[in-house]
Amino acid sequence: MQSGGKTSGQFIMSAKDTVRRNKTVIQATLCGDHRLILNKVHEKDLITGREYNNLKNINKEDVEGHVVELVDKIMNKGEESCRAFLDLLQTDEDIKTTYPELKNIQLNVTSLLRTPVQACSVDNSDVLPPESKKRKQDDQYQLNSRPVGLCVIINNENFMDGDVRRGTNKDAESLAEVFSWLGFRVLMCKDQTKDQMDRALMRFASLSELSQLQELDVKEWSNGGFIDLQGAPMNGDAFICCILSHGRKGEVLGIDRKPLSIKQITRTFKGTDQSALNGKPKVFLIQACQGGQTQGGVLLKDLQADDSQSLYIPEEADILVAIATVEDHVAFRHKIDGGWFIQSVCEQLKEGCPSGEDITTILHRVNDEVCQKEGSPIHPGRVKQMPEVRFTLRKRLVLSPLCN
Repeated sequence: MQSGGKTSGQFIMSAKDTVRRNKTVIQATLCGDHRLILNKVHEKDLITGREYNNLKNINKEDVEGHVVELVDKIMNKGEESCRAFLDLLQTDEDIKTTYPELKNIQLNVTSLLRTPVQACSVDNSDVLPPESKKRKQDDQYQLNSRPVGLCVIINNENFMDGDVRRGTNKDAESLAEVFSWLGFRVLMCKDQTKDQMDRALMRFASLSELSQLQELDVKEWSNGGFIDLQGAPMNGDAFICCILSHGRKGEVLGIDRKPLSIKQITRTFKGTDQSALNGKPKVFLIQACQGGQTQGGVLLKDLQADDSQSLYIPEEADILVAIATVEDHVAFRHKIDGGWFIQSVCEQLKEGCPSGEDITTILHRVNDEVCQKEGSPIHPGRVKQMPEVRFTLRKRLVLSPLCN
């Protein structure tokens, strides 16, 4: 079903886009009394009691740091929270009195609808002429199986040298929630050495017999938590692999600190005559540093880029790899809230998938959102992160939430 009527020639700017567009001036204005705005968003239940206490006691020296963290927190909560936040800024009398400058900021979500937003997966192909219908089908991966496919999470939290990747469980749970919502069966392998990671990926690429998967202590997402594996997994029409670990250039690390190359990970799933995933999209989301350097920022100035078909496709076709950061650099992860990259991926999937956006469009927004984050609020532009996406997808990959 579609929510709302059709509005011809219109386009929407979401509340989140409105906050993002005015983020700098909002933050500068709210610095006038950061405790008032913190208390107000808490009163309106825009943040939890735990988040309120964490923000109130944040270990930063300046007011700006508190406000930046608060606004980022609201944005990471999604469209509904951003809309409530904007409404609060415009209607609360205490806020209007304390921050009179807000009236000079365009905070109204004066939206013009692009297309009617769909509440669930709907095929509109019946309204297209036959030529357009065929073109649409040919241009998009067909995801008809139920479940859609497997989403495998490798979650390395506890390393053998005593290091603990705090916040990674938040990322694993966020990924499990969103991909379960998108119709995938979600499985997880926890705390894997390099050899265990390699072996687990080979098992999932070939879907060996269940007894071999049980040796890997595979868990399954069900009713908001991970439980023991329930029955043999089956290949569907797509495969998602999420790896949460430490890393270095071109590699992710097992809990024994031994490296497994990203190239080897993806090639484990390359097409073969026996592979059940031939011609099907395979997406890899990797939350791991790719080196020890910290990225800096630069100040932007005004800146002004044959039809024959074959029965064969390249063996490394239909793959998308999205990595939290470009090579040589670190990726940031909050000890409670999880990684910048993974949390942005989950939030943007929730926003973009119901309206039929393909995954590359969604990941463009992830790149933009993450690159706007500041690792040093005191010194804007000094500590940045830039995710990287590369793919050999042949068609548009559109993931849609299943109708209830």
